[in-house]
Amino acid sequence: MQPTLAKLLLTLCGLCLLATAGQGFIVSVDAHNEECFFENVEGGTKFGVTFEVIDGGFLDVDIKISGPENHVMHESEKESSGKYTFVAPAKGTYTVCFNNERSSMTPKLVMFSIDVGDAPQRAPGAPGEEEVGHTKLEDMIRELSGTLTSVKHEQEYMHVRDKIHRSVNESTNSRVVLWSTFEALVLILMTVGQVYYLKRFFEVKRVV
Repeated sequence: MQPTLAKLLLTLCGLCLLATAGQGFIVSVDAHNEECFFENVEGGTKFGVTFEVIDGGFLDVDIKISGPENHVMHESEKESSGKYTFVAPAKGTYTVCFNNERSSMTPKLVMFSIDVGDAPQRAPGAPGEEEVGHTKLEDMIRELSGTLTSVKHEQEYMHVRDKIHRSVNESTNSRVVLWSTFEALVLILMTVGQVYYLKRFFEVKRVV
């Protein structure tokens, strides 16, 4: 019972760390400008970048992810959203840049997160059976932590999308109401004008 309880407690402790497993940010990238962010990552560590343009222009931005010594790991243009996962080939500073130089005047609002896993830790020498089981359990917790963090970010993105679509729908509905009101006023004015014109026309004929 004790090994099972120990595994359960270890799993719960790993799940409790999920609240701080990922960092989410929202940044405004001005026109003709570039915003870069840096993260120190140990070699062999799994890290991911997730982003989405939530406001501004055509909702697109250029993204570039590079490693130590300016080694480009990913680069793409006019992306609205994306999710990229890498294994750091070496220890160093990794850079994520959002570029809005293609835009003439519209700033872009970008929501993104950088998730860095735990550095791989292996005991020297041949591990025993207990150590192998413990290592497998740690790997499972890390994998579960990464999956739940991804789900959390997806929920945040869906929430933002829902807000954006709701705002667009409300704006469209307001425009439709205003246009319908304008058309109704124009029809009323045309009707009054026609009645007034016909009335004046017959009054002139009577005088003649």
